[in-house]
Amino acid sequence: MNKHKDLAEKLLLYAVTDRGWLNGRTLYTCAEEALKGGVTCLQLREKDLNDAEFLNEARTLKELTARYHVPLIVNDSLKIALEANADGIHVGQDDMEAGEVRRRIGADKILGISVRTVAQALRAQEAGADYLGVGAVFPTSTKTDAADVSLEELKEICQAVQIPVVAIGGITAENAGLLRQSKIAGIAVISAIFAQADIQLAASRLRNICEESFGTHK
Repeated sequence: MNKHKDLAEKLLLYAVTDRGWLNGRTLYTCAEEALKGGVTCLQLREKDLNDAEFLNEARTLKELTARYHVPLIVNDSLKIALEANADGIHVGQDDMEAGEVRRRIGADKILGISVRTVAQALRAQEAGADYLGVGAVFPTSTKTDAADVSLEELKEICQAVQIPVVAIGGITAENAGLLRQSKIAGIAVISAIFAQADIQLAASRLRNICEESFGTHK
């Protein structure tokens, strides 16, 4: 359980990259601004890069996050996560089976799994997940196929498992506080950080909200 307690602290403000919000900036620059603002975990999410470009981005960001003592999680791609020596991988319900991912990455890497129900959460925990991503908790344009998860369902998932839970989906500085009573370890955001003109300021504001709202639930 110590591993999960330590991990929960790193999941307080979980930023997920999105190349669509760069607006002429580099992903590296945006990621560093987010880290300076207080992001505690960074997920590299790429849907359109080829393997060589994806790997190069992952290796570059791994060096960056290491300097800030923040874990780098690679979304979906087991190959890239392993070759870049990322700190972990996050997979969805339709990706590689969670138990197989755990076997491939070993015991020391972080495994995150997206879930929407208590049943999925319990299966993920049994398969070796270190944390769960639950959502979408609010309406979101980033993943149009994401089913909504109610606050009550979020609470039920948090109560059902012994591993940290991160809420995702449509979370902003304005509505994050509504999740205060859910017992989540933290929030995962995309546009609330990367779509902002001042990424560092946006991350700093969210970090303060997270510490006030979820810091006592770790």
